[in-house]
Amino acid sequence: MGNKVALKIRAKKSRIHGTGVFATSEIENGTRIIEYVGEKISKAESDRRYEKYENIHPRRKDKGRVYLFTLNKRHDIDGDVPYNLAKYINHSCEANCESEIFRGHIWIVATRDISPGEEITYNYGYDYDCCEDHPCYCGSAKCIGFILAKEHWPKLRRKLRNRAVKPNRKA
Repeated sequence: MGNKVALKIRAKKSRIHGTGVFATSEIENGTRIIEYVGEKISKAESDRRYEKYENIHPRRKDKGRVYLFTLNKRHDIDGDVPYNLAKYINHSCEANCESEIFRGHIWIVATRDISPGEEITYNYGYDYDCCEDHPCYCGSAKCIGFILAKEHWPKLRRKLRNRAVKPNRKA
């Protein structure tokens, strides 16, 4: 990806979910828009924080759940800090950005040109095993219905097709 860095963004109310991050001017494809920052924690601490949050906070469409982001095999970033504007970037099945880990830093990078006023989004890339716990509200024409890594979409489509109600046939 490119070396350009841009903080041409601001947070405001989103139609997707709560608060979102929006471009304030043109952002070129390949631009590193913002770094996802926070506290670097071990995987064990990440699991502990996730479980604690799940036990305290009910799941609600209007509230973010956790801001844990995988950094590498040993560490995650807990982005639930006041100085992390990137935590407000919403998931979309038809995203205009992706996350990129570069030299121990997590960057949100534009995958196409982004227009002023457009919401910044990326696919959170959740695993197949837990996708049904995370419904998607992106509203895009290509929405799969759950927050899920694109590589798992064919498997989910097969599962949903097989789950469809079939007529009761008697011999």
